[in-house]
Amino acid sequence: MTLGAPFRLALRAVPHRGSFGGLLRTVTAIVYSRPHRIMLHPAFGIPLFLLTYYGLYLSDLGSRLLGTWAGHNGLEIGFLAAGVLFAVPILTVGPGPVHPTHLGRMLDVFAEMALHAFFGVLIMMTPTTVVAAFAAPPRSWGIDPVADQQIAGGLAWSYGEGPATAIVAYLVWRWYRYDSARSASADRDADRSGDPELAAYNRYLAVLAARDGRGDTETTQAGRGSDR
Repeated sequence: MTLGAPFRLALRAVPHRGSFGGLLRTVTAIVYSRPHRIMLHPAFGIPLFLLTYYGLYLSDLGSRLLGTWAGHNGLEIGFLAAGVLFAVPILTVGPGPVHPTHLGRMLDVFAEMALHAFFGVLIMMTPTTVVAAFAAPPRSWGIDPVADQQIAGGLAWSYGEGPATAIVAYLVWRWYRYDSARSASADRDADRSGDPELAAYNRYLAVLAARDGRGDTETTQAGRGSDR
């Protein structure tokens, strides 16, 4: 959904006048609103990630929510929303309220990978059950809750790294395309109107050459004067 650039598509496809124009202006106001800009900022997304994983699973609140059907499904929806808020500024293309640099996007992904991996290892290495609601499964299931939790921690550690690695590969490819396009554009501008930096450098070399020439002339004249 994010890679499809829905907002850019709406700007190009939806009429800017009439009833659709009012809807488009409303959507634009929401997209560029201050709350939306704050929610898409890494300073909001990373703490939200910490809260949704560490804050819930390592507190009584997680046990209370996971003990009910509504709470369990509500957490799944919350995880999805937090993931979308984290992924949008990293993968977004086209206009938007937040435009991180390529390096900033990479750092955000690596920070999420480290936090997610540490969470999985923490769950996997904990000798007691973290969620009280899962501590006493029915005996007929034949499940050891601690062993089951270790498997869950290993899955949390492993399955999150694959998508994150794919995102890193995509960001590297997009960074390469951006630099290639910018270099090609600079070359076209230089062919059309000359390279300002090269011209400035040539002027600098000319000034140095002229200065050295004056210095050599003064030295020669001083030498002739001493011979007399």
